[in-house]
Amino acid sequence: MADDFSELINELSSTLLTIEKVLNVKNMEVEIKDLEIQASVPNLWDDPVAAQVATTRLSYLQSELKKVLSLRQRLDDVQVLIQLATDEGDAGSLADAKNEINSLIPAVREMEVKTLLSGEYDSREALVTIRSEAGGVDAADWAEMLLRMYLRYCERQNWKTDVYETSYAEEAGIKSATFAVHAPYAYGILSVEQGTHRLVRISPFDSQSRRHTSFAGVEVVPVVDKSDQIEISDDEIRVDVYRSSGPGGQGVNTTDSAVRITHIPSGIVVSCQNERSQLQNKATALEVLQSKLLEKRHQEEKAKIDALKNSTSGSWGNQMRSYVLAPYQLVKDLRTEFETGNPAAVLDGEIDGFIEAGIRWRKQQ
Repeated sequence: MADDFSELINELSSTLLTIEKVLNVKNMEVEIKDLEIQASVPNLWDDPVAAQVATTRLSYLQSELKKVLSLRQRLDDVQVLIQLATDEGDAGSLADAKNEINSLIPAVREMEVKTLLSGEYDSREALVTIRSEAGGVDAADWAEMLLRMYLRYCERQNWKTDVYETSYAEEAGIKSATFAVHAPYAYGILSVEQGTHRLVRISPFDSQSRRHTSFAGVEVVPVVDKSDQIEISDDEIRVDVYRSSGPGGQGVNTTDSAVRITHIPSGIVVSCQNERSQLQNKATALEVLQSKLLEKRHQEEKAKIDALKNSTSGSWGNQMRSYVLAPYQLVKDLRTEFETGNPAAVLDGEIDGFIEAGIRWRKQQ
């Protein structure tokens, strides 16, 4: 048993060594010290945007460094535990070592996946838009189920989210919703969820309890950075104000505070209604528009590169994942072949396996 443990530990140690090299632990420590100095300056918050960037980056680096150092310490400790247990013939300690190794395996894999996020915008925060597609009221209900799934996933990751806009359907569910995910690498992680999600189930809206298929689309774009310089002139946009819809607190639905912005050259339309102030909603809507224009520019550049390469690789498009609730239960990713027979857990936000498989698949492409 000790020999089996030794082989597993060597594999984990080798993987962790690669992670440490990719993350460049020494550079992380230097950057943390620099950011700690910046964060201790008395007038730090005179520039709120710069302060937010610095403190967010510091918190992220401290967290990641703590994780990788903790993993290395745990690996060292379990090696000592196995050696002592073997020398003394202590079966109980060997069992403890086995449990620790079993908990280390997914923790190291999670860190490894993050090292695969090397795209231009992967380190950014994310804006996620979910839209109901074909399937009528079932599709609107399905879109709302997906919204809950992603918000639950973010909650499990301790990521802060802000729902910017929700357009409710007439009978049930939503037509669309847009929310921001405030976490480093949220875009790199969630971008693999982009595409069309298909649901097969016995419709709760069908009086004859027939099986229905419905579709919802997920769009993920990176949050713009000051350095992106997406210029939007006033004559390129049309701004409409309207009364917020759906559930809300006192005053939410009584004033024309919601804002819809149409970018005339591209046809992109964005909305925001989560703030009571029209000015705040307009500012947030402009940020969302900039993010979508950034992603559009990125996709156009990628299309040119793919054309030059004569690329035949699949896009993130139609039916990237299938969720079957009847007559059997299965969630399957059509790109990676990753699947699970527990759709209830998936719809409650347990999508880590799908995301990891998606990130690895994208890297291979």
